[in-house]
Parts: sequence; C-alpha cells; structure tokens
Amino acid sequence: MGLEEGQWRRSSYSGGGNTECVEVAFAPGAVGVRDSKDAAPRLAFSPTAWHAFLGGVKER
Repeated sequence: MGLEEGQWRRSSYSGGGNTECVEVAFAPGAVGVRDSKDAAPRLAFSPTAWHAFLGGVKER
C-alpha cells in the first residue's frame, strides 16, 4: 500500500471550516503530507525524517 491508497488524516489543529487543512498519511517506508485544498502536490518523508521533524516541532 502506497500513499495513494493510504488513509489521509487532517490535523486536529485545522479550523472548523476545514478549508485550510494539513493532511498526513502513513505507508510502509513513507509519510506523506499534503494540503487538503490540492491533494495532488505533496511531500514524502522517510519515517526517520518524519520523527526528527516531529521532535523538532515538539521542542519549540
């Protein structure tokens, strides 16, 4: 299963209007991030890079 077939989840910090949301999906060996308004362009990270990103965000 790749990111295309993955279940995309919206951030709990997205506003109630659901117009400007960040979505994330997990697949074996990849973590995808995209803008809910435009599902085609997205970023893909390795699980190691994703955990490093989250660690950096949590420190702030």
